[in-house]
Amino acid sequence: PKMKEDHCLHTALLCLGVLCCSQALGTERLNHSRPSLHGHHEKGKEGQVLHRSKRGWVWNQFFVIEEYTGPDPVLVGRLHSDIDSGDGNIKYILSGEGAGIIFVIDDKSGNIHATKTLDREERAQYTLTAQAVDRNTNRPLEPPSEFIVKVQDINDNPPEFLHENYHANVPERSNVGTSVIQVTASDADDPTYGNSAKLVYSILEGQPYFSVEAQTGIIRTALPNMDREAKEEYHVVIQAKDMGGHMGGLSGTTKVTITLTDVNDNPPKFPQSVYQMSVSEAAVPGEEVGRVKAKDPDIGENGLVAYSIIDGDGMDMFEITTDYETQEGVVKLKKTLDYETKKSYSLKVEAANVHIDPKFISNGPFKDTVTVKIVVEDADEPPVFLKPSYIFEVQENAASGTVVGKVHAKDPDAANSAIRYSIDRHTDLERYFFINAEDGNIKTIKALDREEMAWHNISVFAVEVHKQHQEAKVPIAIKVVDINDNAPKFAAAYEAFVCENARSNQQFITISADDKDDSANGPRFIFSLPPEIIHNPNFTLRDNRDNTASVLVRREGFSRQKQDLYLLPIVISDGGVPPLSSTNTLTIRVCGCDSSGSLLSCNAEAYVLNAGLSTGALIAILACIVILLVIVVLFVTLKRQKKEPLIVFEEEDVRENIITYDDEGGGEEDTEAFDIATLQNPDGINGFIPRKDIKPEYQYLPRPGLRPAPNSVDVDDFINTRIQEADNDPTAPPYDSIQIYGYEGRGSVAGSLSSLESATTDSDLDYDYLQNWGPRFKKLADLYGSKDTFDDDS
Repeated sequence: PKMKEDHCLHTALLCLGVLCCSQALGTERLNHSRPSLHGHHEKGKEGQVLHRSKRGWVWNQFFVIEEYTGPDPVLVGRLHSDIDSGDGNIKYILSGEGAGIIFVIDDKSGNIHATKTLDREERAQYTLTAQAVDRNTNRPLEPPSEFIVKVQDINDNPPEFLHENYHANVPERSNVGTSVIQVTASDADDPTYGNSAKLVYSILEGQPYFSVEAQTGIIRTALPNMDREAKEEYHVVIQAKDMGGHMGGLSGTTKVTITLTDVNDNPPKFPQSVYQMSVSEAAVPGEEVGRVKAKDPDIGENGLVAYSIIDGDGMDMFEITTDYETQEGVVKLKKTLDYETKKSYSLKVEAANVHIDPKFISNGPFKDTVTVKIVVEDADEPPVFLKPSYIFEVQENAASGTVVGKVHAKDPDAANSAIRYSIDRHTDLERYFFINAEDGNIKTIKALDREEMAWHNISVFAVEVHKQHQEAKVPIAIKVVDINDNAPKFAAAYEAFVCENARSNQQFITISADDKDDSANGPRFIFSLPPEIIHNPNFTLRDNRDNTASVLVRREGFSRQKQDLYLLPIVISDGGVPPLSSTNTLTIRVCGCDSSGSLLSCNAEAYVLNAGLSTGALIAILACIVILLVIVVLFVTLKRQKKEPLIVFEEEDVRENIITYDDEGGGEEDTEAFDIATLQNPDGINGFIPRKDIKPEYQYLPRPGLRPAPNSVDVDDFINTRIQEADNDPTAPPYDSIQIYGYEGRGSVAGSLSSLESATTDSDLDYDYLQNWGPRFKKLADLYGSKDTFDDDS
């Protein structure tokens, strides 16, 4: 730092000396070139007289060096007018940018000095105005004139990079000269003056891997075949120096971190030549056996590896898949293994890159192989049936103990343990079968009926004798073979009708049969009449040979009066071996028919009536008889229910039918439970009946201790008492219209609900709350609230 400071000081002094010389020359040049304010004559060449025009001062730009740190102010320049005779009467005035602050002028001599240190990077020039005035009167002696003071640059600013740190990527194994990144620096000094802003780039750290172009700042690779797997990241320091890179220039540096990106330049490689694995023979297909992994130093998609089985005696038994998260090959079981059949397998597994870069194909092949040996371990296996399922047949109705079939299972292990058999009783709830636990023979326990169940599906267990937990299960389907054990019968409950006027050989019904046996023991059916009635004079049978038969009339004319019902036995035989037959009876009714053969009536009683009456007349007569019977039954029923006569005679008084409505019995129509004692009001026993048609003066209380005696009431006395009370009370309404509403029974907790029988005439209750009950109670609120209104009006 001290050397740099001395160097800067020497440079400043050198520039200052040059400036002083140039200023002296400029002043001398100015004095020689500046004309006098007063014109005077000069002789030119060849004796010609020249006249100089009168004008003010003229000067060019002034220069002042920046960053001057001397003890005295810097002399910028001197102003002088030709009219200045040196007597001190002229005063020089300076105005403009920085006048009086940065730049000051001696008003007598015109010398301009810079009082402060200037920085060109802050301001490159200043515009000032100079004028000569009379010192005494301040009258301008010449017009004002502008001039410029330029700040002369020195190399006081080092180069600066745009970023303190740069990051860049370049593929590994790139060719020499591959562009990586361009770095750029800037210098605040004046690029138009000298070499203060002329920059040159160089590399301080990062050789011999990278280089930088001196003029452009482009960083390039300098070594071939740089390997990311060997070194992935490099730190490079770049310097930018001004003054064209020469000694004395200022410099700045930046750091560049360069990362080599991956390319697929490495093939996968297994770390070992043989992998040993084992798997139990009890493993199920799809179960993982083991894993292999080939290492690839590349990353990303360049390091992806796919695995495959390319050879070996276990290609059909095993498969391999790729786990792309761990980049491992997963060996899985493809088929079920059997230790007793084959105890080991060998596989040749290949690992290959998924993405191959053609630029590096010469580095290949990008794959590797390994041998995988798999040992099958013996497992304690359950017994194995010789067949996956069994189908047996047995005839129905076979005797108990009949052999149905035999199942066989064996222990696949080398021990070959003994096997015991049993039937899964959940599949044979009715216990039709049992199995010999030693040899597996299945037999019937009871006779089977095909018509009840044609197939039986059961399951049989096989377990090792010494290892009960090892068991196997096999399904068995048992077909019940049909035998001809069911005779055919009518397919339906037939009932035939034949007309009295039927013609000979007329068919009147077709019958068919049904057999529960299998088709082999069922149809074809043969229909016939029993031998004893084969010459039946009334009916005959014709077999249609299609499992149906037709019944025909053998003679003409039948009479319902003589016989209206015939029973015809029919024999039906099936086609089984041996054939079975059954006799079925066909019921035939004789009916009356019209000329077209339509049935009219099949009742024999119809002929007892007069032959002159039609069917409609007979129906009308029967209807009338039924109606009369119904009326008689109703009359008798009502007579039994009522004790009093149904008809009220004129001479009887109807007043005894007066009903008190406070009775909570069965109502008016409950005549069966009617009791005259209910008419008696307990208050009326004492000779007092409250009036309901006038406003009471006080409330009558019933006398305690008096109870009505309904069982000893004399009706005549009761009615006479009522008549007497009514006759003696001229204000009472007619006696035959008395209706009592006030009595509500004894012992009621609630009082009377009737507003007509209030204890007091003027109630003190407040019914204003009715106004809050809504429009539905408005009428009620008006009625009970009218009292207050009338009081207010009065």
